[in-house]
Amino acid sequence: MDVLERAKDVILSPAAAWRKIEPESGDAGALFVNYAAFLAAIPPVCAFLRHGVFGWGGARLHHPHPGGVFSSLFSGVVHYFVTFAVLYAMAVLIDGLAPNFSARKNQHNAMKLAVYSMTPIWLAGVFELVPGLGLLRLLALLYAIFVFWLGLPILMKSPPDRTGPYALACVVCAIILSIVVSAIVGPVV
Repeated sequence: MDVLERAKDVILSPAAAWRKIEPESGDAGALFVNYAAFLAAIPPVCAFLRHGVFGWGGARLHHPHPGGVFSSLFSGVVHYFVTFAVLYAMAVLIDGLAPNFSARKNQHNAMKLAVYSMTPIWLAGVFELVPGLGLLRLLALLYAIFVFWLGLPILMKSPPDRTGPYALACVVCAIILSIVVSAIVGPVV
């Protein structure tokens, strides 16, 4: 799989991309190694460059980050590896919620949904380099939710009238998961 080509497809034509993705393998290891490993590195690498190398900590460029290079590197590595645990947990949640919304349980398709719908967020990680571009990352998050919503009926076979509530339930679970993970990982980094 060409990572850049797949990322471009997910961003520019997500509905068509989901139809191409649907018959593919959803093995977590393959998805993590062949796709997520590359794109999930963008936000922590850019955050490391911003904080650890350039020393930009705040919204203004002249506020240095107090942690330094090693603190930023450690934080980036932890966030990178936590990403994979969160992806796996989201796939389990997506699959577990499926019967509640008349969708088919399919762990492999749930994994594909969790991984590929993160593409806009990972690519928007480049905005971490420039302070003050948080709004663009928020827009990428909203677009990722839209991409996810488009993939639900294709991969999880959710009925059209249940896709919205299913997507909303998954988003709420993702928010709760992110709060829990932040509470656990936040004090470490």
